Amino acid sequence: MRSGRKIFRRLIIPTILVGIMAGCAQRIELREQAAGTAGDRQWVEKIIRKMTLEEKIGQLVVARYSGEFLNFDSPRLKNLEELVRKYHLGGLILFGGEPLETAYFTNHFQKLARIPLLIASDLERGAGNQVTGATLFPPLMALGAADSEELAYEMGCITAIEGRALGIHMTYAPVVDVNVNPDNPIINTRSVGEDPEQVARIARAFIKGCQTGGMMATAKHFPGHGDTDQDSHSLLPVIRADLDRLRRVELPPFQAAVEAGVDAIMTAHLYVPALEPEEGLPATLSRRIITDLLRNEMGFKGLVVTDALEMRGITNYFSDGEAALRALQAGVDLLLLPLDPVKVIEYLRRAVISGELPLSRVEESLRRVLLAKTRLGLHKNRYVSLDRLPLVLGKQEFRETARKAFASALTLVKNENSLLPLRKNQKPVILSLSSDPGDYYAGRRFVSEMLSRFPGARAFYADGDSGSEKLEEAFEEAVRGELVVAALFSSLRSGKGSVDLEPRQAEFINRLKQAGLTVVTVSFGSPYFLRHFPEVDAYLCAYRNTPETQELAAMALSGEIRVAGKLPVSLPGLFPRGHGIILEKIEEAK
Repeated sequence: MRSGRKIFRRLIIPTILVGIMAGCAQRIELREQAAGTAGDRQWVEKIIRKMTLEEKIGQLVVARYSGEFLNFDSPRLKNLEELVRKYHLGGLILFGGEPLETAYFTNHFQKLARIPLLIASDLERGAGNQVTGATLFPPLMALGAADSEELAYEMGCITAIEGRALGIHMTYAPVVDVNVNPDNPIINTRSVGEDPEQVARIARAFIKGCQTGGMMATAKHFPGHGDTDQDSHSLLPVIRADLDRLRRVELPPFQAAVEAGVDAIMTAHLYVPALEPEEGLPATLSRRIITDLLRNEMGFKGLVVTDALEMRGITNYFSDGEAALRALQAGVDLLLLPLDPVKVIEYLRRAVISGELPLSRVEESLRRVLLAKTRLGLHKNRYVSLDRLPLVLGKQEFRETARKAFASALTLVKNENSLLPLRKNQKPVILSLSSDPGDYYAGRRFVSEMLSRFPGARAFYADGDSGSEKLEEAFEEAVRGELVVAALFSSLRSGKGSVDLEPRQAEFINRLKQAGLTVVTVSFGSPYFLRHFPEVDAYLCAYRNTPETQELAAMALSGEIRVAGKLPVSLPGLFPRGHGIILEKIEEAK
């Protein structure tokens, strides 16, 4: 495994990012001044001496909030205020919102807290993943397709700068799961890819950028969620790999993250028999996995946080209180999103009094949490300036970096007879096919961009609710021409159970080929879609549905940009990892 120092010696920072790096440099100075000094440790011990048992336990519990407008008489707001003020929660997790509301209510909750709150959010694709107006990046698989540590570092740094401006201190990113299962319904494009070494390199770069920018990074989901076809939001998946395979595939990226100094690691709600003999015990609740393996063997000294305890991979098998207790006994530090935080705090209080949970175990985690807050400088300043938001969020150079990442990821997997780029005089039938019910116009931007380039083209839409009659109508439209361009959409979200295409739509594409049509397919999601229609003439993968990817895909099909991405995963029976056809930009005649 190459060291982080060797990796970053090779990074060449483009001129456009001088300002970004200057911002990160300022954050480095802040972190070094507050990184576990004697004064910080004295502050922590002084705080602990004054805390009640309930306060100590409360610091280990984290609840959700959203950055949306709420009136002060809102029951939801009052409930959150009570959790912060009365039950002394250690932190909150942001789930979506607007910039000003997010920063305002972050400050509001900080004012109510006796001890500064640790504010976290899932910023896997940048701060724009949760907050409107912030910069939105592609998923990590796109960075795997670009194979760019530089872009990963820049993404981490920009995420930190924007997140800290909003009052967010910690991101639950990067995903370091190795996606070796094509049917994975919940990791998939959130992973860098299937090669542990590449996953480790890209993840380390993101971690360095993020933590250089002053935000805590979190490697997840330990010990690895990449080899499952089930979603832990809905049940408890089982990872049946033996110990040798785990040490070769799943564990190396986590070890690399530890060596890179990652601040936190998130556990997975998975049953891994090779690591935990107790049948059905999730990794989140396993002392063998959390303490013996992660802490003692792999040497991790930072914060261990659970995945959401409200997920059915936990709640189907354990009560709220029992899960929280067993997680702490296993060595976890922060309990994320229990169904009822108040009941959990009371359950744990009784467990300490009865001796079932040693107070020393609580205080061990409490010290880690409080020291993390000092490293962030929260004991000196817990507030953010709303006036800075228009100066920081969505800056032009940030957006250009994100667009570069989207463009660099485009992967041309198949291009029979050099079909692409399309000729300007062609008149394709453009099909926007979404597997998600209600997402009828998922490809509106792509269709618009294609129609502007190919004026004689015709367009057709269908979603997951569209019946056979609608697809038959599309087929009749398509056979009137010779060339079909099918844009494919299927979102990846928790609890959905699959990120695959709607079966009727996959069959429909095969039917087009059987009718003798030339078919170009564009995946705005999983690269694995091609398995369902391997006979199509061309296949372009953009890895995510965003306005940028829809525009860039149209530009790629018309030869306006260079396409050079490589598959970060193999397509079983079709193409190996690393495959990708370079499509050069067409130079216009002068």
